[in-house]
Amino acid sequence: MKKILGCIVLAAASTAISSTAFAEAAGGNNCGWGNMLFEGQAGPAPHFLATTTNGTSGNATFGMTSGTNGCSTAGKLTYGGKSMLSSIMTEFSEDVAAGNGEALNAVAVMMGIEQQDRKTFAEVTHSNFKVIFPSANTTAEEALAALEQVMKSDATLAKYVI
Repeated sequence: MKKILGCIVLAAASTAISSTAFAEAAGGNNCGWGNMLFEGQAGPAPHFLATTTNGTSGNATFGMTSGTNGCSTAGKLTYGGKSMLSSIMTEFSEDVAAGNGEALNAVAVMMGIEQQDRKTFAEVTHSNFKVIFPSANTTAEEALAALEQVMKSDATLAKYVI
């Protein structure tokens, strides 16, 4: 039983650590009682226990709301994993070429485009396919940057681009 429990804890710790290894922690890297309790410790077990302590008691959420527990919402969150667009790049480019599809709709939803403007989004992206995907080697980051430029030049879609 101890062996099984140890494997479960190790697997959970590995998952928790790998999923946040490159991210700015929500509330900051020093946020929550778990971080306070395990301050100065390193390795999978203390990180897992600190994360569990923060998650089960809700103190990090409280800290972000109240500005206590070492928490702050001033820093920008980062993500070290693969972007959603990278994950569906082939499907997205095919849908843009066709002027409709699930990946095209998923990107519209991701960008916060309201239902009434999605037809315009599909039409504008379709008519600007060569701008968004200038080559077969276009990366997701390049496609997204080009997409934002195309959207900025459209009266309906400009409001969705910061």
